[in-house]
Amino acid sequence: MINPLPEGSQPLIPYMVMHDCAKAMDYYKNVFLAEEVMRMPSPDGKKIMHAEMRISGCMVYMGDECPQQGAKSPKGAKHRSVTMTLYCLDAEKVFQRAVNHGAKVVKDMELQFWGDKMGSVIDPFGHQWTLMQRVEELSPEEIQKRGEKAMAAMA
Repeated sequence: MINPLPEGSQPLIPYMVMHDCAKAMDYYKNVFLAEEVMRMPSPDGKKIMHAEMRISGCMVYMGDECPQQGAKSPKGAKHRSVTMTLYCLDAEKVFQRAVNHGAKVVKDMELQFWGDKMGSVIDPFGHQWTLMQRVEELSPEEIQKRGEKAMAAMA
């Protein structure tokens, strides 16, 4: 019987459309310490039709824009319908590395009421990344109580 899940993969894999996929792959190697699994160049060698990378043990697919097939990158878009969330062993270090490699800060790294440090950046290719690190283990009741307090402070 054939395994319906490719070896070394997870069932849900994000596919990111890039403006300059080769540069994006280098960026993810430098910032997220991603591992390149494979890349398939276009017949003329100018673009990447499909690539696979592993970031923190999770497979991510990507390829260059192909507007004729409706695949456009978010670079220059006014909104994002999907963002990437990455839990890190040291979220502040990864956040700073992202910024040092050209990411724009959306939300500074801060402790959140549910017990995580969290910050968000937009990488040079237009993709938003929320970088998180669990720093406290809280019960649902503690999270509820802290959440109510945080919402009241925002009002």
